[in-house]
Amino acid sequence: MSTVTAPRPVGTRPLAADRPRARRRGAVLPSIALFLGALYCLVPVVWVLVASTKSSSELFSTFTFLPGTGLLDNLRDLFAYGDGQYAQWALNSLLFAGVGAAACTLVSTMAGYALAKYDFPGRQAAFYAILGGVLLPGITLAVPQYLLMSKIGLAGTYWSVLLPCLISPFGIFLARVYAASAVPTETMEAARIDGAGDARIFVSVALPMMVPGMVTVFLLQFVGIWNNFLLPFIMLSDERMYPLTVGLYTLLSKGSGTPSLYTLAIIGSAVAIIPLVVMMLVLQRYWRLDLISGGLKG
Repeated sequence: MSTVTAPRPVGTRPLAADRPRARRRGAVLPSIALFLGALYCLVPVVWVLVASTKSSSELFSTFTFLPGTGLLDNLRDLFAYGDGQYAQWALNSLLFAGVGAAACTLVSTMAGYALAKYDFPGRQAAFYAILGGVLLPGITLAVPQYLLMSKIGLAGTYWSVLLPCLISPFGIFLARVYAASAVPTETMEAARIDGAGDARIFVSVALPMMVPGMVTVFLLQFVGIWNNFLLPFIMLSDERMYPLTVGLYTLLSKGSGTPSLYTLAIIGSAVAIIPLVVMMLVLQRYWRLDLISGGLKG
C-alpha cells in the first residue's frame, strides 16, 4: 500500500535534508562572481607573461596564449637597451617606492597613533579632514602639486616625486583604526606609571604592537607608488630619472615607429611585476604572525 507525503505548509522552514541543497544553490552565484572576477584580473597578467616569451616576429603571427621562443633574447635586449636604461628606471622605482613607502608608513603610524590615543583640541576636525582626503582622487592633486614644486624650485628632481608620497590619508586612517584596537590604553598607562615618556611609550610599546598594521600600510603604499604614472610623468623631464611606469610608456610610444620595441615594453612590464610578487611573499608572514598571536590571546 503506497503512502502519500503530505505537502509542506507554505511559510514553514525547509526540512533538514533540504538545507544542504539550498546552501549549495546559494553558493553558486558568489562562486561564479568570484571566478569571473579572478578571470578578469588574471587574463591580462597571463597575456603579458606569455607575450614576453615571444620574439618580434612571433608576437603578431602566433596564437595569443601560445608561448614563444624569444624569452632570453628579449631579456638580453631589454637590459642592453639605451646602455642599461631599464635598470636605471628600475632603481628609480625602487627609490621612489621604497623610500616613499617607508617614510609614509612612519608618518601614517605616528599620526594614526596620535589620533587614536591622545585627546587634543581639533582631533575630530583633523580626522574628518583626513576622511575627506581619502575620498579625494589623487589625480586631482597632480597639477597643484606640480605648481607648488615648481614654485619652490623642486620640479624635475627626485624630491618632487618623493615629497607628495609622504602623506597618505588612507594610510593615516588605517593606522588610526589599527592603533585603536591593537594598543591597549592600560598598557600605555602602566608604562607611564613606570616613568616612560610619550616618545618612549610610542617607540617601545606602541610600535611593536602596530607592526602588522604598519606592514599593511607599507605594502599598499609601495604598490601604489610603484604603479604611479601621472605624478612622475608630470614632475620629471629627464629620462634617466623616470620610474618604470613612465619609462615603459616611452618605450611603448616609440614602438609605433619601431615595432621591435613592443617586445621590450612587454618583457619590461613582466619583469616589473616581480618585485611586487616578492614583496607580497616576504611580508605576508607578518599577517600570519598577527593572526596566530590573536588566536593565542583569545
